[in-house]
Amino acid sequence: MLIFPAIDLRGGRVVRLTQGDYDRMTVYADDPVEVAEGFVHLGAACLHAVDLDGARDGAPQNREVIAALCKLPLFVELGGGIRTQADIEQALALGVGRVILGTVAAEDFAFTQRMGRLYGDRLAVGVDVRDGYVAVRGWKEVTSLSGFDFCRSLADAGVSTVIYTDISRDGLLEGANLSAYEQLNTIPELNVIASGGISWEREIAALRELGVYGAIIGKALYAGKLSLARLLKIARGEAVEC
Repeated sequence: MLIFPAIDLRGGRVVRLTQGDYDRMTVYADDPVEVAEGFVHLGAACLHAVDLDGARDGAPQNREVIAALCKLPLFVELGGGIRTQADIEQALALGVGRVILGTVAAEDFAFTQRMGRLYGDRLAVGVDVRDGYVAVRGWKEVTSLSGFDFCRSLADAGVSTVIYTDISRDGLLEGANLSAYEQLNTIPELNVIASGGISWEREIAALRELGVYGAIIGKALYAGKLSLARLLKIARGEAVEC
């Protein structure tokens, strides 16, 4: 299983939001590249980056920072405000390994299908869910789309990777929604990346046992609750959780 330490960007700084609320933001560092270099030093090979300014404003921001992150020896996946083919192309041109569609995937499914055919495994969809339903526009609006059904329809449309975030768990350090990932992992031909609330080593072990493709770790790293070096070993089956 892959571990994706997270860097959320706002105004060029590393921040974390609580449950997607821009008014509940904590700044952790002024230099995202330095933070990412620390991840590399601990053995990380992947990075999950979110352009929070882009997610809120509907168009990518923080391009210089993202380009600098992509120069590090990391596979970078990027989300936040990517809503057109031109946005996808610009992100890939910066060196991003995988581009994440969010709001547009729920609002324009035909576009998502076309982009999936064009970009294959370089495209993922971020499925943000509150109380079982897909949320869009920076988590501000909840749709009538079932999160599980939406993921299944994405797989049927040829999208190979989904990043599933339970908003109610995100940023609270209260644990992940493991039952949701157990259910999602029954969808054929879909790589599921778990996101939101992962707080204990045993959750990484459980996700690995379920066969989940990857896990994003954010606030638990910044708060010092989890060790990235240990999580990487647990994800590879080289260490047992405490």
